[in-house]
Amino acid sequence: MNKKTIRDFDPAGKRVLVRVDFNVPLDEHLQITDDMRVQAALPTLRYLLERGANLVLMSHLGRPKGKPDPRLSLAPVAHHLQDLLPAYHVRMANDVIGPNVDILINALAPDNPGQVVLLENLRFNPGEKAGDPDFAAALAAYGDAYVNDAFGTCHRAHASMYAAPQAIRAKGGAVVAGLLVEKEIEYLGNAVNDPQRPFVAILGGAKVSDKIGVIDNLLGKVDALLIGGGMANTFLAAQGKEMGKSLVEASALDTARALLETAGDLLHIPTDAVAASEFSPDADAVIVSVDDVPSDRMVLDVGPETIAAYQKVLAEARTVVWNGPLGVFEFPRFAQGTFAIAETLAGLEDATTIIGGGDSAAAIKEAGLSDQVSHVSTGGGASLVFLEGKTLPGIDVLDDK
Repeated sequence: MNKKTIRDFDPAGKRVLVRVDFNVPLDEHLQITDDMRVQAALPTLRYLLERGANLVLMSHLGRPKGKPDPRLSLAPVAHHLQDLLPAYHVRMANDVIGPNVDILINALAPDNPGQVVLLENLRFNPGEKAGDPDFAAALAAYGDAYVNDAFGTCHRAHASMYAAPQAIRAKGGAVVAGLLVEKEIEYLGNAVNDPQRPFVAILGGAKVSDKIGVIDNLLGKVDALLIGGGMANTFLAAQGKEMGKSLVEASALDTARALLETAGDLLHIPTDAVAASEFSPDADAVIVSVDDVPSDRMVLDVGPETIAAYQKVLAEARTVVWNGPLGVFEFPRFAQGTFAIAETLAGLEDATTIIGGGDSAAAIKEAGLSDQVSHVSTGGGASLVFLEGKTLPGIDVLDDK
C-alpha cells in the first residue's frame, strides 16, 4: 500500500479527527443488533488512544436526508462504545458542528489524553453528502490530524471523506489510513493485483447491471468466475433459456450475451436450480435443470449439481473473492447454495478467502463462519468499486508514502 497509515505519524498530544463507519443496524428499541462495524474500528481507536491522542469521531447512520432524525442518532453507539472502551471517557455531541460541539472539542486538552467525542450523525447536516467545503472546514477545525477508518464509505466523495482531510492537510496535519482501511486495501488489493493462483471470483446478487464493471475488470485477472443469484437468470436468459417467472434483467440481456462471448470458459453459470411457486419462505420448490424451468415458477437458488461443480472449482483455488449470495438466502429453504459455498470457503486451508461485504458478509456471519475465512470486508459498495479497479476518493485523498 502506497498510502501512509497511523503508524507513520505521532498522535501524542493531538486531537485526531477519525472518520469511522458506525452505520450499524438498530432495532425498534434503538438497540444495536450487530456491532461488527464498531468492533472493526477498535484496533485503530485503541492504537491512537494508547499513544496519547484525544479523538473526535465522525460517522453517518442510515439515511436521514440532511436533517435530524432521533431514530438515527448515534447516541446508542456512544453508549456501546463506552462499554467497549472502559478505560477511556466517551462523550456524545448533540450536533455535528456548532457552538455546543465547539465547547466539547475545546475541552480536549493535550495534557489530558484519552478522551473521545463522538459527533452526531454526519448526515443530519446536508453539507455532508453535498461535499460542502464550508461544512468540511468546520469539521477539520476539530482536528490536528485526520484518520480514515471507514472503508465502507471510501467510494463516496462526501465532506468528511474528501474535503475535510484536504482541509486538515492544508493546515499541516497528517491525513492517513486507519488499521481497518489498511487491512481492506491489503486484502482486496493483493487479490486483484497479485493473487496466488488459481484465482476464483464468485459473484451473486440480483442484477447484472450492478456488477458489469466488476465482471469486466475481473475477467482479465481470474482463472474462473462463478455466477449465482438473480443475475445468473439474466445470463441464462441471454442463452435463450426460458426462465419462467424468475427475475430477469431485460435491459441487461445484450450485455450478458457480450460477456458470455468474451469470457468463454472462464465464466461459469448454473446448470440446475431450485424453482419456487412464489417468492415466499414457505413456497413449494423443486429442483430443475436450467433447460426446464417451469413457466409458472421462479428460480430462487442454485441446485445441487451447480453447487458440486462450483465446489470442484473452489477446491483448487488459492485466492477467492466472493461478493453476493447465490440465492435468496434470507429464506432458509433457498439458502443452501449460499451456505454450501460459505462452508466450502471456510474449509480451504491453503487459500486466501475474501468476503466482499454486504449480503455476503451477512451470509457468512449467519453461517457462523466469519472467523474461518481470511477477511470479511466492512464495505459492500466500496469493495465492489475497488474490484472494478476504480479509484476510491476516500483512499485517493490520503497522504502518499
